[in-house]
Amino acid sequence: MSSQLKGKVAIVTGASRGLGAEMALELASRGAAASPIAELVDALINRIVQLPNSAPATGCKVDLSKHDGPTAVLSALDAWLGPSSHINILVNNAAVEVVKGLAELTVEDYETVYDLNVRGPMLLTQALLPRFSAADNRIVNIGSVGARCGFAKLSLYCSSKAALEGLTRCWAAELGGNGTTVNQVNPGPVQTAMLDNIPKEIVDMQRMRTPIQNRVGTVGEIAKIVAWLVGPDSSWVSGQVISASGGLELY
Repeated sequence: MSSQLKGKVAIVTGASRGLGAEMALELASRGAAASPIAELVDALINRIVQLPNSAPATGCKVDLSKHDGPTAVLSALDAWLGPSSHINILVNNAAVEVVKGLAELTVEDYETVYDLNVRGPMLLTQALLPRFSAADNRIVNIGSVGARCGFAKLSLYCSSKAALEGLTRCWAAELGGNGTTVNQVNPGPVQTAMLDNIPKEIVDMQRMRTPIQNRVGTVGEIAKIVAWLVGPDSSWVSGQVISASGGLELY
């Protein structure tokens, strides 16, 4: 496994903690040069460079909800690997949630969620298209089982992840000519800081309905699914949305 992604360059957004940090670490452990795009990544980079395979890593602080976020990513990539550098893997993970009922929502709430969760992946992926290698690239969008469920007070978050599913399918149709795959992973409840913001009754309900051990998932379990999707063994899987939820949601 340690050499499965050797020679590949991966960008993981939202990698300061939780799922993003674990995904960046997992890809690096399989040989990829990892570039986490997030705040507070120094500790993560130290863990990556101390892996037995000595995977290189760097990070940059970027607000991907802003129009100029992708420009900052490209600048950081140039500074790290040079202006002619290429990438092979992009994991669009950065996201935010707002927990409010319909009557409470504001335009600012909408912009907060959609600018990062939907427009952010679109603009970043678009900006990085010229930097992808000539063939067999991997794009993985991180969604949520909420994309296909109705949870009270989470309409902005859930609908943004449903929009990301639409982007995933369309990008798969557009980019597959050179072997590039585009997929989405929809985790169920996973023990992260973000889960603490979800109403407890929703999490308890999901846990009770999860066939595998009536528990929430771990960041490591999701990271391994993503690692498989960006590896060579998933070359015939594209345009798919994988429910990574212990059987909670069946697609």
